[in-house]
Amino acid sequence: MNKKEILAKRFFKLEKHYIALKDYKIYINSMLEKEDIFDPIIFVNLKIEQKAILDAYLKRFASLQDFLGSKIFSLLLEVAGITSNKMSEVLYAIEKEGIIDSLNSWVELRDIRNELEHDYPDEIKEALLDLKFCIDNFSKLESYYINSKNFFNKYDNENL
Repeated sequence: MNKKEILAKRFFKLEKHYIALKDYKIYINSMLEKEDIFDPIIFVNLKIEQKAILDAYLKRFASLQDFLGSKIFSLLLEVAGITSNKMSEVLYAIEKEGIIDSLNSWVELRDIRNELEHDYPDEIKEALLDLKFCIDNFSKLESYYINSKNFFNKYDNENL
C-alpha cells in the first residue's frame, strides 16, 4: 500500500471522529440555548446523559486532534514531498502550508485539551472554563481537519 492509500484510509477513519464531534457539538449548542451549562451550579445539576455528551465531546475532540498530529500531518507532508523529521518541523511546515492557522493555536488547543483529559482540574470553575474553550474552538479544529483534507486532495487523484 502506498502513502496516498494509507493517508486516504486514515482520513476515512478520522472522518468518523469528526462526524461524531460535529453531532455532539450540535447537541451541546441546543443545551446552551436552554441554559448556561458552564455555570457550576447548573453543571452539577445536569442529567447524567448531558454530562456524558460533554465527556464524549471531549474524547472526540482529543481524538481528532491527536489523530491529526500523530497520524496525518507528517504523512501529509511526505505525500507532498516536504521533508520533516521532528514534530516541531512537522508543525512548522503544517503552519507554513496554511493547514493550521498558527503553531500557538495548535499548542493552546492541545494544552487545554490535555488538562481536561489527563488531569481533570479539581476546581470545577477551571474545568468548565477549559470545557468551554474546547467547545468554543470546535470551528478551529474543524478547519484543521478540512484544511488537511483539502491539502491532501491536491496530491491525490481520488477525492476523499
